[in-house]
Amino acid sequence: MSAGVSTLRTARAEGAATDPAAMTGAEAAAQIARGALSVEELARAALARTDRLEPMVRAFSWLDRDRILRRAREADKPRAGKGPRGGLHGLMLAVKDMIDTADMPTQHNSPLYIDHRPGQDAAVVAICRAEEALIVGKADTHEFASGGRLAASRNPHDLAHTPGGSSSGSGAAIAAGFAHLALGTQTGGSVLRPASFCGIFGMKPTWGTVSQEGAKLYAVSLDTMGWYGRSVGDLALMAQATRAVRRPVKPRKTLRGTRIGLCRTPWWETGSDAMKAATERAAVLLRDAGATVVDFDLPEGFEQLNDMQNKVMRGEGRAAFLADYLRHGTRLHQDFRDRVEDADAIGWEGLRRAQDFCAACRPRFDAAMQGWDALLVPGALGAAPRDLTTTGDPMFQRAWTALHVPCIGLPGFADANGMPLGVQLIGPRHADAELLELAAAAARALGAAAVNPVDPTEPRP
Repeated sequence: MSAGVSTLRTARAEGAATDPAAMTGAEAAAQIARGALSVEELARAALARTDRLEPMVRAFSWLDRDRILRRAREADKPRAGKGPRGGLHGLMLAVKDMIDTADMPTQHNSPLYIDHRPGQDAAVVAICRAEEALIVGKADTHEFASGGRLAASRNPHDLAHTPGGSSSGSGAAIAAGFAHLALGTQTGGSVLRPASFCGIFGMKPTWGTVSQEGAKLYAVSLDTMGWYGRSVGDLALMAQATRAVRRPVKPRKTLRGTRIGLCRTPWWETGSDAMKAATERAAVLLRDAGATVVDFDLPEGFEQLNDMQNKVMRGEGRAAFLADYLRHGTRLHQDFRDRVEDADAIGWEGLRRAQDFCAACRPRFDAAMQGWDALLVPGALGAAPRDLTTTGDPMFQRAWTALHVPCIGLPGFADANGMPLGVQLIGPRHADAELLELAAAAARALGAAAVNPVDPTEPRP
């Protein structure tokens, strides 16, 4: 491959894992359903990795090993007369630590919320419990998933690199093999950027399809629940469990007959040479697999979307942090005081214009997508920065968040240093099921139908 781009070393075919900790969620679910694997065996395998590697990776802000094993044993007990098992039965799920859990603290990585105990689960957590997921702990996050303090989490591919953010611990937990599924949130690029940086699969569904109730709000018209896994099948399990899709996802067996737009976006030149080469290589591989892949240009004026998304995010953030501003004053991090005080001088008129601009672009994008199955775009500016004082730039996610469209992050490539490079598939609003079905075939075409967990103690080639 050109520009020092190679195949991601953790990429593999589906069904190739025998170690329960290395299985995708979909593989493990199938084994549990057949009786070939117990939930306790699955939990013990993941905990063995966690015990050994978590002191280095630091994915979790709260974890109780004994509780996990106790819940796993309970999950293995027969359920006479209660109907079929839930779609997530026995799968280990990490929850971003700004999403409420009634039986675990929700601390937001804020000194103001140490040991904070919410009264009930967030809606998405309640759904996952009803679907019988084994919720293992709280994944560390950028403070309030928006600014202030950074998560302590490290990138398992190289501990000197950020895993991205704000869903830092969620991405790291999946990449390291501590959980099979993880919840994150995205207001700018907080699900899809960690997916690219950590070499895993990520999904931001259509805005509004999954309730944000019980998760800390930043910008109500942008905030979107999302999730991670180690295959498209994992993403589909979560999409079906949360009802982000309302029908079974049936992965495409082939890309023949699909039409994919290679969208370099107005921000293409800001990307690294390696990321641009990886995206171009992905286009070639999808074309070789039978898809029609041709250039796609965003409608006129869309080059303003990133700026408008940022204004909406920061403008709506004034309301999100007001209560803590009034309660805690200067104890609240300056980032959030700046939002409340409108340090960016967005004003009400600026916020209205930005909100209206984003809203007007959505039906224009839907119209532009007529006749297209998906867009192919870069997953991030480049590989994860070798810098623990940043979580990277959301340049290649902002517009899609503003448009409310579903996005799926696919791994498959690495730069000259072996650090992951991902790409994204973008669909029109509420085409989440169709996008998942296409993404499964696309992942196979990229040579990464699934990914193995990575061990940071092992030398990289």
